Amino acid sequence: MSEDEKKGLSRRSFLKTAAMGAAAVAAATVGKSGQAAATTEGGSPIQLPKEYPVSLSAPIPKIDFPMTGSEVFAKACKAEGLAALFQCPGNYDVTHAITSEGIPTWSGRHEGSMAHACDGFIRLTGEVAACSGTEGPGFTNMICAIAEAHAARSPMLVLASNMQLVGEDAEQGLQMSSPYQQLTTEGMKKYGKRLILLPRVHEYAAYAFRMLKSGVPRPVHLDFPKEVSQAKLRTAKDVVYFFDKSKYRTEAVAYPSPKQVQAAIALLKQAQRPMIVASTGVFYHKAWEPLQKFAERMQIPVTESGPTRGQFSDAHPLSATCAPGSYPSADVVMLVGQYCMPMIGEFAFGPDTKYIRIDPQAEDIGRNLPIEIGIVSDERTAMEAFLDAAPSMNHDSWIAEVKAAQKKFEDENEDLYRKGKSYSHAIHPAVIGKELYEFLATRLPKDQTTIVAGGYGVARYVRRYIRAYRPAQIMNCAYHYAAIGPDVGFTVGAGAAVQSGVTHQAPYKGTTVVSVTGDAGFGFTAMELETLARYRMPTVMIIWNNNAWGTWTAAYRGKRIEHVHLFQENLRYEKIAEGLGGAGEYITKPEEFLPALERCYKLAGAKKIPVLLNCQGDKEFWGDPKKFPPGFLGKIEPGCMAYYH
Repeated sequence: MSEDEKKGLSRRSFLKTAAMGAAAVAAATVGKSGQAAATTEGGSPIQLPKEYPVSLSAPIPKIDFPMTGSEVFAKACKAEGLAALFQCPGNYDVTHAITSEGIPTWSGRHEGSMAHACDGFIRLTGEVAACSGTEGPGFTNMICAIAEAHAARSPMLVLASNMQLVGEDAEQGLQMSSPYQQLTTEGMKKYGKRLILLPRVHEYAAYAFRMLKSGVPRPVHLDFPKEVSQAKLRTAKDVVYFFDKSKYRTEAVAYPSPKQVQAAIALLKQAQRPMIVASTGVFYHKAWEPLQKFAERMQIPVTESGPTRGQFSDAHPLSATCAPGSYPSADVVMLVGQYCMPMIGEFAFGPDTKYIRIDPQAEDIGRNLPIEIGIVSDERTAMEAFLDAAPSMNHDSWIAEVKAAQKKFEDENEDLYRKGKSYSHAIHPAVIGKELYEFLATRLPKDQTTIVAGGYGVARYVRRYIRAYRPAQIMNCAYHYAAIGPDVGFTVGAGAAVQSGVTHQAPYKGTTVVSVTGDAGFGFTAMELETLARYRMPTVMIIWNNNAWGTWTAAYRGKRIEHVHLFQENLRYEKIAEGLGGAGEYITKPEEFLPALERCYKLAGAKKIPVLLNCQGDKEFWGDPKKFPPGFLGKIEPGCMAYYH
C-alpha cells in the first residue's frame, strides 16, 4: 500500500476509546461525506485521554467536618437528590464539591450551552438539576438559557461564583465583585440570593430547594463569594438551621375545593364540545394517569401544550393534539397545569369559549385569559378529585368531529409532503418531517426514541409530523421565550437523561436520541458535538441547511439589506462533527434522506457517537410561496404545532 493510500485510509477511519475504561477500535464509513471521522492530518487519532475513564470511575471521597461552605452546600444538594450538574470548568469551589458528592456531572464547552443542557435534562426527567458559571463572562453566557428555563418553568438551580467581598467597590474586579448577578436575573427566576454569611449556607440551600420543589417551578439563582465558598466550618454546630429536608420543607400539596370541583363538573356536563389542555404542570406533578382516566370517563378530548410532549399519547382515541381544526368549536376548555398563559386570541379556541383553570398558584389564575372557574390545586391531586366526582358521559358526535379534524390535518400533511417531495434539487423540510416520523414510528418501537425538536422554520414542519406516545418523548426546544440556537445544548441534556435512564427515560436507557435543528441555530451550540462525542451519547443530529436565517423572507425596500440574512451556500456542517469525534453525512436530494437517516441511526447506536445528517435545503423554500409552495408555515396553539404556549 502506498503512503497516499495509507493516509487516505487513516482519514477514513474512526478510532475510539470507550468512556468507562473499555477500549475499542472501529472503522466506519457512511454516505457521501465518506467518513465517520476522526484523525488529525498527522494520523493521530481523536481519542479520550487516559485520565478520563480513571476520573469517571474514581471512588467518591468521604467528606466530613471541618468543611468549606461549598462542601456543606454540596451535601445539602446530595441529600435533596439533585439529579445532575451541567457546567464548564469554573466556579471550582462549588462544582468540585458537588461532583465529589457523587452527583452526576457533565462538562461542556460553553456555560450557556450547558445551561441549555441542564434545562433539557430537566424537561425530559422532571428532576431538579443544576448549571454553573463563573462570575463575569461565564455567568453572562448563561443569561439566555436562564430566561428560556424561566419561560418553560424549569426547576433549574443556577450556581455562580462571585469575587471576594473584600474586593467590593475596588478595582479588583469592580463589576464582578458586586451583587449585580442577582439584579441581572431579576424577572427570570423564582428566587435568588447572594450568600454572604458562611454559617447560613445550609439555610439558603433550604430556601433554594423549597422553591425548586414546591408549587410552580422556575429557576433559582445562588451566587457564592469566596469568603463563603472557601471558608471552613469546624463543626456542625457552626452551621445555623442545619436540619434535614423534612424539617425545612413539606411534600404536602394544595387540595381542590369540593365546591369548585362540583361547579366545574357541572359546567363540563352542560358542555357540548368540552376539551382538556394538558400542559407543563401535568408533567411535573405526574398527573397524566388520573387525567387520562377522567377524560375517558367523561369522554373529553385532550390536547397537549408546553415544552414537553407525551403526557397524553397521540395514539389515544381521545387525543386532539393533531386536530387543530377542532379547537374553534370547543365550548368549555379545562386548562390543567397551563403555566404559560396565552393572551386572548393566542389560543385557537373560539371567542365564546369558557375556561376552567387548575393551577397551584392562586395569584396567577385569571391573568391574560378570563376564566369561569379557578381551582387552586396540585394537578395530580386535582385530577384524582375530579375522577372521583366525574359521571360517565358520552360525547360521540364531538369525538367524531375531532377525528374528522385530525383526518383533515393528516391529509394536509400528506399534501405538504407531496409538494415537498416534488422538489428534486434540494430537501424540503416536509420530507424531513414525514420520513422522520415514518422511520421512528414504523421501523422502530414507536415509543422508543426521544426527540429534541428544535429549529425555527424547519420545526414548523417537523412538529406537524412527529408523534409522542409516552411522557417526555418530545422536547420542544424554543418555547415561549424562543431562544435561538439552544438545540445542540438541549441535545446534550437529552443525551444525559437517556443514557443515564433517569425517571421517565429509564425504559429507554441507552437508546439513540434524535435532534432536529436549522443551520442558523446550529452555530450557537455546535461545539457541544464534542461533548456528545466525549460522553459517548448516541445522537442523530439532523440539520436543515437552507443557507440563510429564517428572516430571509422579511420584506425590505430594495436589496441592499439582503446580505445580512444570508450565509455561504452549501456549507459542510457534517465536517464539524467528524472533526470533533463524531460522524457526518451530507445529502442534497429528497430520495437520499430516509436511507441516510437509517445509516446514521445505526452508526450512532453502534459506535455511541453523535452523527450529523446535513440536509441541503434551499432558501427559496421560505421565499415566494407561489413559486415554491407551500412556503413558510404558521402555527396553531395549543397542540402539536404549538411554538410559544
